[in-house]
Amino acid sequence: MAERIYIFKRFERFWHWSQAALIMFLMLTGFEVHGTYNFFGYEAAVDFHTTAAWTLVGLWVFAVFWHLTTGEWKQYIPTMEKVDAMLKFYLTGIFTDAPHPFKQTTVSKHNPLQRLAYLFVLVIINPLIWTTGWFYLFYSSWNDWGVGWLSLEWVAFFHVAAAFMMLIFLIAHVYLATAGHTATSHIKAMLTGWEDVD
Repeated sequence: MAERIYIFKRFERFWHWSQAALIMFLMLTGFEVHGTYNFFGYEAAVDFHTTAAWTLVGLWVFAVFWHLTTGEWKQYIPTMEKVDAMLKFYLTGIFTDAPHPFKQTTVSKHNPLQRLAYLFVLVIINPLIWTTGWFYLFYSSWNDWGVGWLSLEWVAFFHVAAAFMMLIFLIAHVYLATAGHTATSHIKAMLTGWEDVD
């Protein structure tokens, strides 16, 4: 028997979808700046990319404040408990209709693998993409900062590498969003806030 619980608050849903839209737009414009295709035109893509990046920074400032003041930051504390069960579920159980080894609650929204994935994003991908993006944006100030020895080619390489890591995370995130008791249940929960939990 499924129980309906209110998991995701209004700001969480706003932050999630706004962040997703901005990240996808950053990928669209970023890969154009990189020369992968021509859609907006190089100069417009650079301007759009920069504006979207600053907008995302602003969103994150509000999100960090919200997480700290509401205590929701605790949802992201990594744990190794049940990681093996989650791995087994995602590797085989999901295809054999095995019961989900993690029960979602209002105080524990993310399973152990989700927490580890978010930790990887927060500790590896985001710092790499933001640091390299910052150096990219302020290339003309490198000599003033005493880092004129940096290679723009390597900064660009690591920025694009981080973008590909984010793309892989996004694809996995969308795929696993379809792994609820129905293909759209997790997506509906992130739209309405309500999740049906066994």
